[in-house]
Amino acid sequence: MNDFKTTGIKLMDKVSDFVFLAITFVVFVVVLYADFVFMPLGNYATQRLILTHSLGVFVVFSFGFLGWRHGWGLYAKLWPAWLISAFLLLNAVVFSNSRFSAVEPGMYTAFFLGFALLGFLSKSLGRTYYWVVIYCYVAVAMTALYGAVSIIIYLFSVIDGLASLSAGIPWGFTNVRYWSHVATWLIPIIPLAVLIGPFRDNMLWRSLVVFSSASWWWIILLSEARGSFVSVVFGVLLSAILIGRPAILWFRVSLFCLVIGILMWLLLSVVIPSLLIGEQLIPSISSSTSGRIPLFVEAWSMSLVNFPFGLGPQSWLTHDILRKEYFQSAKFGHPHNMYLMWAAEYGWLFICLLLLFVVQSIWLFCNRRIEVRDLNKPCEHAYLLAAFTAAVSAGLLHGGVSAVFMAPGSMLIGIFILGLFHALIIPEIVASPSSPSKNRFFFTFFVFLVVSAICIYWLVKIWEYHAAMTKDLDFYRDNIQAETFPRFWSHGNFPRHPDLMP
Repeated sequence: MNDFKTTGIKLMDKVSDFVFLAITFVVFVVVLYADFVFMPLGNYATQRLILTHSLGVFVVFSFGFLGWRHGWGLYAKLWPAWLISAFLLLNAVVFSNSRFSAVEPGMYTAFFLGFALLGFLSKSLGRTYYWVVIYCYVAVAMTALYGAVSIIIYLFSVIDGLASLSAGIPWGFTNVRYWSHVATWLIPIIPLAVLIGPFRDNMLWRSLVVFSSASWWWIILLSEARGSFVSVVFGVLLSAILIGRPAILWFRVSLFCLVIGILMWLLLSVVIPSLLIGEQLIPSISSSTSGRIPLFVEAWSMSLVNFPFGLGPQSWLTHDILRKEYFQSAKFGHPHNMYLMWAAEYGWLFICLLLLFVVQSIWLFCNRRIEVRDLNKPCEHAYLLAAFTAAVSAGLLHGGVSAVFMAPGSMLIGIFILGLFHALIIPEIVASPSSPSKNRFFFTFFVFLVVSAICIYWLVKIWEYHAAMTKDLDFYRDNIQAETFPRFWSHGNFPRHPDLMP
């Protein structure tokens, strides 16, 4: 009997690892190589639909599986995510008079619940370390290929005498900011692959990891992605300071990758262009705010109009302009600051709930930090904690100067980073040794049905929103004659102010 149970557990472990590997691979292909994949509705819309539908299915499955295995006590441990979700859904109901008011709150609800549940799921199955290894190794392979192709494209462009490469590097993204969001999440994670997993002593693999990280640092310098550069440096330094000696090897590898990236930039952007076309392709790093200040001030003003509840979902697109500085500035689908956008649309009460979630995560992190620092020597758990702490810190900082949580590619990558970080900081979860009782079964089934019904309703609204947006696009092109500035969809200026609607 025990042998049969052991065999079953091993089989479940292999199946769960394979499923996680397959999902991770598909996500990276969809995000980094969208131009090579059939995207029937366009890259941006297809990524958004993959994100929302995957989140819906995962949240429903996780509630059912974890509830059946651990009972209602596990649901109680999700209380920060429950509070955020309840507030977002209530906000959608209160502002239900606006079109598609449930769509974005539903996405954020599924996102926050999704990464929290991913952490509990990996911890429940005892696969956190293995899933981190899988994620890191897939990330290295995919980013290394991306870096190699980028170098080839770059060199051909230099040979052809192209002076400006901002349109070609990074490739596969309609805007450099979408790539930089992904880079912010991944660059602190990539060096981790040198220190964990089956290939950590393989020199060829180590070289691939360094090339992968260095090539992405080179693209950051080439594309002048200031937000990513500052955010990643901040995250790495903060993590190194907080964890200290046990994570010193990860910090050294990260620093080495940065140095190689700078040398690669000097070679490719200074030496080779000087020899081939007689000029150096050195970007002039701007110290300006790129017109963000009027957007920040407008979002701040919005947040005070209906304090502390906000003006409702997507009100940034539909509100009456409050300040002449914003009226005269360039328009975007968001104020380039996720926190001010949330404050403007969902209110400062929502920001307080987010801070509650952050405070709980900091408390959990401090407990794990004490454990690894007590060892006072390098260890794998310290490397994992350091890398994911740096990635999460960088992502949170980047969200303050850009819409890092809004682009679908960033959200697809970010939910894994946040979920695995959550798994690393929460305590161990032990399944109940006894079989699930009837009460637990019926309670879990009830929760499963409720969550399923909400997700189905939300997904239907998403498709209705897509159909309405597509129908509006022709009118927008003919009458508004402005940029679409992506938000939920690539044509993100829909719905907009009533005066501009058909």
